[in-house]
Amino acid sequence: MSLVTPQPPATQALLDWLASQQPAMEALLAQTVNTDSGSGHEAGVRQVAALLRGRLEAAGIAVTTLPQPGWGECLLARIAGSNPAATGHLQLMGHMDTVFPQGTAAERPWRVEAGKAFGPGVADMKSGLVMNVFVAEALARFGGNASPVHLLFTCDEEVGSPDCRTVIREHVQGARAVLNAEPGRISGNVVNERKGSYRIDFEVHGVAAHAGINPAQGASAIDALARKTLALHALTGCQPGVTLNVGMVQGGMASNVVAPLASAHLDLRFTADNDVNDVLARIRAIIEEESLPRTSGRIVAQTGSLPMARTPDDLLHTYQRCAQQVGFAVDGETTGGAADSGITSQ
Repeated sequence: MSLVTPQPPATQALLDWLASQQPAMEALLAQTVNTDSGSGHEAGVRQVAALLRGRLEAAGIAVTTLPQPGWGECLLARIAGSNPAATGHLQLMGHMDTVFPQGTAAERPWRVEAGKAFGPGVADMKSGLVMNVFVAEALARFGGNASPVHLLFTCDEEVGSPDCRTVIREHVQGARAVLNAEPGRISGNVVNERKGSYRIDFEVHGVAAHAGINPAQGASAIDALARKTLALHALTGCQPGVTLNVGMVQGGMASNVVAPLASAHLDLRFTADNDVNDVLARIRAIIEEESLPRTSGRIVAQTGSLPMARTPDDLLHTYQRCAQQVGFAVDGETTGGAADSGITSQ
């Protein structure tokens, strides 16, 4: 029996049009990938936004720009549904910022080799943005969506959405479902559950002394930091799904000086089922305790992303049925990576 089931004429016309647009999709994707848009690079983010907005507006879709000083801007677009009685909308989301510094696009621009595309942000997540733009255009051209479909593209996701989380909360209110076009898994599956994350920056203070003449008068911040690192790593598994990693450290003045200062960045991952406040309290206690006499520690910065609770089975099953209709099978998969879908889930 064939995996593909017959399509209604309007749906088939929409699918045929999308299939014909692959060159246009690749062209738009190449333009966005070749535009640096790291978090905080306002001009680059606005340039990516202009490329996406141009395609939407050319298709007759009205686009609203939401300025975000320091980050760039967000894009919001709406496609009307065919059923006036439909309650709620379907939300398509994505982010235009990347993790790459300015100049990366020039160093390794868009290229295609053996059927795979390469370039900064090509997977996370400019391909998802282009996909959503063409889905919106297809629905505007052919219809088929009973409920309204809204697009929201943000600009600070890669640093935890410090400003755009407010925009997201405002514009997804009342949504029946949210599809966030982050990369799927290497298996081809969609992500139906995500961990949340915190980045915690902390510093440790000690007492400087000459390492050869009077070392006992000193108190090494590096020594204290090492002890704290071991204690923090030991919290991994304190609740199922919790992991901690001190991934960056620096400190000291010179090899012959007992270090008066050291600092580190801690990564925490957790699930929607975890008591994250309990974990955070234990982290703070470790950082602030006197790990070594005459040393002290303090948290200097903390940013976080919320976890995405497991997708309800009925939504995943609907997605799977739709996938089957166009000829492929897909399953749900959990990932430790955080995303804006955590905000909508919460």
